Amino acid sequence: ATEVAHALRHTRPLLERGAPRHPRPAAPMSAPPAKKARTAQAPAAGTLRMRAMRLMTAIKTPFTADGNVDLPAYDRLVELQIAAGVDALIVGGTTGEGHLLSWEEHLFLIAHTAGKFGKRIAVVGNTGGLCTAEAALATRKGFAAGMDCSLLINPYYGKTSARGIVMHLESGLKYGPGIVYNVPGRTGQDIKPEVIMEIAGHENFVGVKECMGNDRIKLLSDQGVACWSGNDEQCHAARHLHGAVGVISVTSNIYPALLRKLMDARDDALDAKLQPLYKWLFTEPNPIGVNTLLMQLGACEPIFRLPYTFCEKRLREEAVAILKSIGLEQCPVGKAGLRVLEDADFRHVLNGDDA
Repeated sequence: ATEVAHALRHTRPLLERGAPRHPRPAAPMSAPPAKKARTAQAPAAGTLRMRAMRLMTAIKTPFTADGNVDLPAYDRLVELQIAAGVDALIVGGTTGEGHLLSWEEHLFLIAHTAGKFGKRIAVVGNTGGLCTAEAALATRKGFAAGMDCSLLINPYYGKTSARGIVMHLESGLKYGPGIVYNVPGRTGQDIKPEVIMEIAGHENFVGVKECMGNDRIKLLSDQGVACWSGNDEQCHAARHLHGAVGVISVTSNIYPALLRKLMDARDDALDAKLQPLYKWLFTEPNPIGVNTLLMQLGACEPIFRLPYTFCEKRLREEAVAILKSIGLEQCPVGKAGLRVLEDADFRHVLNGDDA
């Protein structure tokens, strides 16, 4: 009850996603100088702490049959992550379907995670977004709700200039440690290295979740930028050959302990063993694969919030074979064990209000 009250107290001012938004007018922001070099600031203590995190899991958000967030199932998943030695959780990220949560749900989940687990695992709230005013407000509320770090993305759909990206990201960084998320496959716009270097001296700039591959990670790492691979299939090489600090992983929802091993020491054989699973998980757009697989494992109910839906039966059968070849000992397996499931076993909802 204390967690709920704490979360709601900090989330009421945010409007539901999908409704018209009219953020409070902010003080005018002056454009950064076009040529004047910026003075680098000493990293804040929280920034340095986050830079030490090797394995972060983009945690799944499970749902109940009535479309609400399934907190008991979520808590079980988090406990498994902690037991496996995961350093941090990305709450409400793409994998956690933050874009399908209302802001009230999203910030409540951040507050719940921080309040219940924050002393045992770092909490990174995905509070970035398309609208600068809304992302800044969500980031401020996220820190008030107890998160350790934000995940900030450049404006998608309504793309802006390089200068606009800098100003957009800095509007979130001013509230506390932040990881910039560069994923052109989703945003349609690459955050170029020169843009990253514009904000790299900010005291709250933690680093980059980089999805442009290991050559980009190497380039940024050589300039002192902390990078986490955003591509699971490349994360082992990124960590041990290209200078990455670690990975922000989807696969660690399934095998957190094995991803921990890959980040702690070079293990080419284990990396090769996991490659078929990496390929399977991203055959369909994320998070369809990991959602389906966690449902097959019985770690959560087979409930999808639209527009996501389940993998076809052929792929579900492939998944069973892949997991059996790796081993189920360290998976979040439910009482019924690993199953293929039938199409009729899955349900689709809009949200909790649709029940």
